[in-house]
Amino acid sequence: MVHNFDFATVVLVVTVAALFYAAFTDLKHYKISNELILLLIGLFVLHALLSSRWTDMAWNLGLAAGVFVFLIYFYSRHWIGGGDVKILAVAFLWVGIECALQFVLLLLLFVSLHTFAAKFGWVESRQASNDSRQRIPFAPSIAAALMTAILLGCLHSAV
Repeated sequence: MVHNFDFATVVLVVTVAALFYAAFTDLKHYKISNELILLLIGLFVLHALLSSRWTDMAWNLGLAAGVFVFLIYFYSRHWIGGGDVKILAVAFLWVGIECALQFVLLLLLFVSLHTFAAKFGWVESRQASNDSRQRIPFAPSIAAALMTAILLGCLHSAV
């Protein structure tokens, strides 16, 4: 089982790298590619199999699907982008029910910090096309919250 743990850790390192890329891309282009979303889903499945988290996969999928359906409303109102909806659903796929509250609190912290920094011009923001509100990319906050959850050991093995 030690070999599975090593491979699961490698998958987590690749996932963190993919999350950094998602955050950087969203910061620069306000876009998250579908290929990156599919990569994160594939990495989740691989990690779940290697770390024995596969026993919780149905619950994780249900949570992610519920979050996705819930966020469609916000997307339809143009309050959140399509890439943000997808990456947030994938983040909930990764954290599952056991770590959802911790992830939400971390997400609130990082979104608040990002919004505060944008308000004072410390980070770039864009004008929304349909009104006078400012837009900030959401993936950096999602990525930071998920990476912090990983670092805090939230994605432990089910065994």
